[in-house]
Amino acid sequence: MLLTRIKGPRDLDRLSQEELTELAAEIRSFLVDAVSKTGGHLGPNLGVVELTIALHRVFESPKDKVLFDTGHQAYVHKLLTGRQDFAGLRTKGGLSGYPSRAESEHDVIENSHASTVLGWADGLAKANEVLGRTDHHVAAVIGDGALTGGMAWEALNNIAAAKDRPLVIVVNDNERSYGPTIGGLANHLATLRTTDGYERFLARGKEILERTPVVGKPLFETLHGAKKGLKDFIAPQGMFEDLGLKYIGPIDGHDIEALESALLRAKRFSGPVIVHCLTQKGRGYTPALEHEADRFHAVGVIHPDTGLPVKTAAASWTSVFADEMVKIGRERPDVVGITAAMLHPVGLNKFAQEFPDRIYDVGIAEQHGATSAAGLATGGVHPVFAVYATFLNRAFDQVLMDVALHKCGVTFVLDRAGVTGDDGASHNGMWDMSILQVVPGLRLAAPRDAEQLRAQLREAVEVKDAPTVVRFSKGVVGPAVPAVGRIGGMDVLRRPAADVTRPDVLLVSVGALAPMCLEVADLLDRQGISTTVVDPRWVKPVDEALAPLAEQHRVVVTVEDNGRVGGVGAAVSQALRDAGVDVPLRDFGIPQRFLDHALRKEILAEIGLTAPDIARQVTGLVAKLDGRLDSEPAAAVD
Repeated sequence: MLLTRIKGPRDLDRLSQEELTELAAEIRSFLVDAVSKTGGHLGPNLGVVELTIALHRVFESPKDKVLFDTGHQAYVHKLLTGRQDFAGLRTKGGLSGYPSRAESEHDVIENSHASTVLGWADGLAKANEVLGRTDHHVAAVIGDGALTGGMAWEALNNIAAAKDRPLVIVVNDNERSYGPTIGGLANHLATLRTTDGYERFLARGKEILERTPVVGKPLFETLHGAKKGLKDFIAPQGMFEDLGLKYIGPIDGHDIEALESALLRAKRFSGPVIVHCLTQKGRGYTPALEHEADRFHAVGVIHPDTGLPVKTAAASWTSVFADEMVKIGRERPDVVGITAAMLHPVGLNKFAQEFPDRIYDVGIAEQHGATSAAGLATGGVHPVFAVYATFLNRAFDQVLMDVALHKCGVTFVLDRAGVTGDDGASHNGMWDMSILQVVPGLRLAAPRDAEQLRAQLREAVEVKDAPTVVRFSKGVVGPAVPAVGRIGGMDVLRRPAADVTRPDVLLVSVGALAPMCLEVADLLDRQGISTTVVDPRWVKPVDEALAPLAEQHRVVVTVEDNGRVGGVGAAVSQALRDAGVDVPLRDFGIPQRFLDHALRKEILAEIGLTAPDIARQVTGLVAKLDGRLDSEPAAAVD
């Protein structure tokens, strides 16, 4: 196999065009076989095989920086840079599903949040200029979906201002982000795609000129770099050139020779150049091409021949939200949905099917989505903005200054909250309950099961004068966790024995960790430690009944699937201090560090967020209290 001979990018230089075509076919077969076993981003990588080969033939990584926006399409890049063991893809100790600096000197960006690559490229090109590195180049690959993000255009504004600073921008145009790309830019790119007269004109000219001895090929290169007047006559790519960016394309993104020719011209140019490549997401794999929703953007373990899941998926948190949104939509004509280019992943597709005039896809533009939601709310409707928890970080200022300051009734639904695992550091939703604590008036719900998700979503959309947030985990929703009582607005999940006058531990369980917290209580009970378990349901603001309840216990313990710094535990601690309740508190959560990719249960075990670990520490804390003289004050434990 040719692929096994590729140990680094320069090994590609020795291959003929015929061998490169054969290599592309081998890579697609490899990807289908490997990713079907582990799950991962399949469709995007099948679409960039030839483009990635051409990039590594033209640019000299790692001296030249080849950058990928988002990075989910970097599997081919990994293969061509010596990483061909995909057996452990996205598992602990295996390859990351995104670029990773720890894996290779060829990887630069690993944050996997969209629309950032042009900012990175602008900075790297400026660094080359400052340090006089005229033999270093920067090539940034950005999808048409990521170009819907405002950050991309902020960067383009700066890049275009430096007309003599070399930088190659490769637009990977497959008409999609997760699903079909939506918006004005998408319409413009569609015009470029469908106006193929320019490329037909050049193709015909190439046939004639290549038969012309000596001057034919140089003349064709000159023709292909024709000035704007000729281009505008045949294809309307003026938007890019009006920004001051040299434009080459559209180019067939599956023609290696054409790609190399375009990239070489761009590399030789002394300023910023856009190379517009037309690719096909899922190319070469029929099940992906026939999957209209997202062309197998991301898959679980599938049968490689059929593309069908190996296991039947159980009900997920997302699906529970999706069904309840439709029910609410039927009852409330004022409720609308907002998504940031992720209609299917966040579960708004069912709502969109039934209410197509009440769904808004803003593109990869979470900031705009939040402010637009404020406008919708001010206009008299109630928007539900569903977004991954980790992506709400990008819209914090808008949540604070546009939604909350103006007391707008907007509901944010945060999918993939807490530890998500296999997508790595940038996808863990471990920041939301910390950053949102500082937003005045905001109410935040963390449902523990499907029934509570339905109930709290309905409670959230009833709030008209403040932002509300409902956050839930990734994956399968767990079993129902019934309440045995209620104190204030909090559900009591477990009471100590009736003869216990002052229980030892008040355990505050946040969200989907309720089953684990009940297990902690069982383990403590075996040690003779009495425990009350409560689910506050709404973790912000802290329920007024919590402080009096805490005063009736010897120790307060909080457990949350969120960073410990500034999270629910910190908010509870502050509420107890404000109420003058001097009870020791121990908060359990996610340590404030970037977590490597692994299964969720492996990460939880690694960070000590398991029932045995928590029970062991709480047992030690109670034992320490038991060893004190009654006259000694109880010190806070953190």
